[in-house]
Amino acid sequence: MKILILGAGAVGGYWGARLTQAGVDVTFLLREKRAEAVRKQGLVVKSPKGDAVVPVKVVTKGSEGGPYDVIVLACKAYDLDSAMESIAPAVGADTVIVPMLNGHAHFATLDGKFGAARVAGGLARISGMLGPNGEILHSGASGVSFGERDGKPARASLVALDAACKKAGIDGGLNDNINQDLWDKWIMLSTIAGMCASMRGTIGDIMESEDGAAIVAETLEESRKVAVAEGQPPSDKVVANLKGMLTAKGSKAVASILGDMEKGGAAEGKQIVGDMLARARKHGIAAPNLRFAYAHLQTYEARRARGGLK
Repeated sequence: MKILILGAGAVGGYWGARLTQAGVDVTFLLREKRAEAVRKQGLVVKSPKGDAVVPVKVVTKGSEGGPYDVIVLACKAYDLDSAMESIAPAVGADTVIVPMLNGHAHFATLDGKFGAARVAGGLARISGMLGPNGEILHSGASGVSFGERDGKPARASLVALDAACKKAGIDGGLNDNINQDLWDKWIMLSTIAGMCASMRGTIGDIMESEDGAAIVAETLEESRKVAVAEGQPPSDKVVANLKGMLTAKGSKAVASILGDMEKGGAAEGKQIVGDMLARARKHGIAAPNLRFAYAHLQTYEARRARGGLK
């Protein structure tokens, strides 16, 4: 099985490095600057599960080395259009694309470009970030989830990817109910991203405010109602676990979108919060907290666009 991973950040880089260590045929599709650095020094991983410097195969064009059995999209949601153009030459007759992007809007775009039959569902629960020198600073969780969105038995390439993940010590893997898993993650993301971005703090910081816990719980409920209206209701256990995690006093949990904003970078506000709000409106669901959070994110992007963050 040949795997192409677009991106070598915290998700794609960690996952691909561990697969490579396990002897899986993995190639990274990277921009020239990142490709040059990775070619010289390998993928540098610093992790509680073991530090490593992993030499990996790198290409800068999708036409190199393909076609591939599996293409993993490990980019930011706002880079989807350029990512699709990059991977198009690598797509063969039996290639399956596994997007690890946040939210749901990317599926319609990918389906339109490559056909729904080629696009699986996927999500990552890999905790980490890139260090100042491009090293992967893995901080704990190392799970992925992927599967067929139409509920049919998994195709051979996804079964092989699942086996490769188990060999590499990656948690999770093949999921026969990937659609529910995607929604369960999205209601968590829309809550933590919306709250951390608009309140500019970690969950623990937010819990120090008088109404922090109540506002976070309200926001989670807004997103839960959207999931129900979309036919993907989370279980009571999932909701209880998310509420506990998102209202834990002293928690250091924080949405990566806040880090993006603090660096003055692009943020996935539209894909994570904006799309959830749009679906709430479509179903007539009141979502005042999501509305405020998305207005905050749009204001940030407007200010960034005119150079007002300098």
